Amino acid sequence: MRQSLVAIAFATTAVAVTSVAVGAPSFQRHELHAAASAETRTPANKARDRYRHPVETLSFFGVEPDDTVVEIWPGGGWYTEILAPYLAGGNGTLWAAAPWPNGLNRIRAMQERAPETYGAVRLAAFPAAEGTPAVPEGTADVVLTFRNVHNWRMGYQRDGQDYAAEAFSQMYAMLKPGGTLGVVDHRLPEDASAERETSSGYIKVSTVRRLAEEAGFEFVGASEVNANPQDSADWEAGVWTLPPSLRHGETDRARYEAIGESDRMTLRFRKPA
Repeated sequence: MRQSLVAIAFATTAVAVTSVAVGAPSFQRHELHAAASAETRTPANKARDRYRHPVETLSFFGVEPDDTVVEIWPGGGWYTEILAPYLAGGNGTLWAAAPWPNGLNRIRAMQERAPETYGAVRLAAFPAAEGTPAVPEGTADVVLTFRNVHNWRMGYQRDGQDYAAEAFSQMYAMLKPGGTLGVVDHRLPEDASAERETSSGYIKVSTVRRLAEEAGFEFVGASEVNANPQDSADWEAGVWTLPPSLRHGETDRARYEAIGESDRMTLRFRKPA
């Protein structure tokens, strides 16, 4: 990763989220815009750009076209649709890493549907266990995880057992020295009960920072690009009350759609050189 291309304004180390400015080179933002506008993207996914701000988010994380990038738990491939063509255009490499093997079924389906766009995406297990394919240690320029830390904290896929610390340790191992970890997740207010992290789908910035720093990461800064001040983060059915889940169905649907998707932290960390 060409670190000199990314100008980072370092933020305070206080727990509170502080916005920092990251100036992506114009060519990089142009290519990100092209990838986000590609006809290969699903129209329903494009419609959510106003909530997820992919160009601004990936620019903040400093993702460059020739990077080796690992996308952790890509789910249905929302970001994969952008990252795959973007990295292919710069001879970069994209890994998709998720619970092996079924957690990658949707990515495999994308590869079968459009091999010319997604066929080069490499697949790996995460968290990796003995006997499963893993991202080689020390090979990634950037590791990205979108709205997943709360799942590890809640013990999803692990019978309710919190394994967030293990997840951060494995992400640290796959990065090169100086590499970047980008995290987006649903933000729980710092004054809320910590117990809500185990059931609501929201998680505190301080918890994510603690997990990352205990794994060895340095905090670089935060962006408010994915913030939503209309989200109280206090819903009986958790974050799934809001779009896109809309767990209550038609009940108060207009209200929740007017609020939009959740309030989200956007944090950047660095593996020390």
